[in-house]
Amino acid sequence: MPKTPAADLVEYRIDVADAAAHRFAVTMTVPRPPATLRLGLPVWIPGSYLVREFARHLGPIEALQGRRRVALEAIDKASWRAQCHGDAALVLRYDVYAFDASVRTAWLDDRRGFFNGTSLCLRVEGREHGEHRIVIGDLPAGWRVDTAMTAERVDRRGRGRYRAAGYDELVDHPFELGTGWRGRFEVGGVPHGLVVAGALPDFDAERLLADVQRACEAAVQFWHGPAAGRGRRRGDAALPFDRYLFLLNAVDEGYGGLEHRASTALIASRRDLPRRAAGPAGATEPPHAPTKPERSDGEVTLLGLFAHEYFHAWNVKRLRPRDFEPLDYARENYTRLLWFFEGFTSYYDDLLLLRAGLIDAPRYLKLLARTITGVLATPGRHRQSVAQASFDAWIRYYRPDENTPNSTVSYYAQGSLVALALDLTLRTRPGDGARGSLDDAMRGLWRTSGGGPIDESDIASALSTVAGRPMADTLAGWVHGVGDLPLQALLHRAGVRWHRGACSTAQRLGVRASESALTGVKITHVLAGGLAARMGLNAGDEWLAVAGWRLRRLDDLPRLLPSRGRARCLLVRDQRVVEVELPVREFAATDQDPASPVISLALEREPDAAALAVRRGWLGA
Repeated sequence: MPKTPAADLVEYRIDVADAAAHRFAVTMTVPRPPATLRLGLPVWIPGSYLVREFARHLGPIEALQGRRRVALEAIDKASWRAQCHGDAALVLRYDVYAFDASVRTAWLDDRRGFFNGTSLCLRVEGREHGEHRIVIGDLPAGWRVDTAMTAERVDRRGRGRYRAAGYDELVDHPFELGTGWRGRFEVGGVPHGLVVAGALPDFDAERLLADVQRACEAAVQFWHGPAAGRGRRRGDAALPFDRYLFLLNAVDEGYGGLEHRASTALIASRRDLPRRAAGPAGATEPPHAPTKPERSDGEVTLLGLFAHEYFHAWNVKRLRPRDFEPLDYARENYTRLLWFFEGFTSYYDDLLLLRAGLIDAPRYLKLLARTITGVLATPGRHRQSVAQASFDAWIRYYRPDENTPNSTVSYYAQGSLVALALDLTLRTRPGDGARGSLDDAMRGLWRTSGGGPIDESDIASALSTVAGRPMADTLAGWVHGVGDLPLQALLHRAGVRWHRGACSTAQRLGVRASESALTGVKITHVLAGGLAARMGLNAGDEWLAVAGWRLRRLDDLPRLLPSRGRARCLLVRDQRVVEVELPVREFAATDQDPASPVISLALEREPDAAALAVRRGWLGA
């Protein structure tokens, strides 16, 4: 695409107007505007499928051409029309309130700033494909700028001009402003950066940096071959970006990430970051190097988040739904393929940690078992297919309520299990002993699409090529049907034992609940088909007592029940005391055949030769 003349380049100057009031000031310049110009702010951000109405945070907009004021007519909730006069540049000034700590919008206080272009940058209709520029103005003392957007002219703190080839690229590069810790490594000769804001003083930055590098190397080896992940010369890996940046905001409570073409914004609990080992008398560094401690569950979860968002640089930012061509920022963009783009990425995130040596096979199987248990505890999997759940993400996944487990299934979790089932099917196919894998199908998709848009037929074709037989019907049955996947049999053929363990009281009842010694038990969800539903429990009920005993913890329930008959239960519902009866024999029977079993997975001690070969190919030696 020819370079946009400077006279036509749309520019946004971003200034910290008032950090204490959480306000960015934006000065937008549109050279040579047409007589009628339409402007709009996105209502959603790609990768997060909910209409979020970013325009509600914009202050009054002032528009000028020279000294002449230009009237702006509001067309709808997020777009305006300007009637311009001649070729003089149109200059718009407005403030943006930035007090959302999530990865999706914008944040500003006296310690840190962050923004996505979808929250700050109005789109000029008709100029979307021309070049755009962001100029970062004055910053508080000591603050730096971190972004993967191409720097055009910046100082050592990152203040200055950044350039994007079009509006899509502009809003696909988040900006971090502040004093966070910075680290750097290379994969395949491509520089990778890590910025961490808000960490505690005992944060082991070098350990996190080393672990993230290993996860990235595993991902690059996955997509481009073993030599690519180990290469250190630029171009060895043929990565789809020439730099990559992780932006992690550590907070008291939080978890999530949002992928971008050459970066990702992450949020996580400070407690999940690795900690430096304490030496004698509380010293942060011991005199002798200690044995590296085992990674905590929180650390593993955090590393899985890094792996997930990095994998998205290939699977959703390049491989992407054909339905999203082009993106429409003014309304919902529908696809039935989130089970692939989010679900398959969820399958590979923990698997990459295993391949990187960050976790071992038993720990990986523990994580996998947790996902299986969660899906089996969701009655909605029998009501809505994972393809339909993808389509309904805009109204269901991001708007959960008390009935969500009964009405839908997570395209992340169920999609990851579809990937597992397909991977094991391909690895255990009968024939002459040659086996393929889902890895081969993913790489095949990458090659045949050129890293571009795909649809379900492309996925089915890639699977069929690896399998050596048609896979479209199998795939359609698993993603458009509502039956359970044959995971137990497939895992057995891979030398993995499936065990149904003891369930919690909540699982035996078919409820989800919050509880504490002070507030007691409050029912948050009643699962369809469970004992609690038959008893008449409702979401929102406070469970006070059973059989004359005060109930403070749900797991105390079995100890309080009589040996037979029906136990009288007292609930509070809408300030009224309500009585229901719990059938003791029926509750006891749920211990033998619970509606939502707890699954554990373990390596078979003596699998047959075929199963051992599959397991080694899948989980390694």
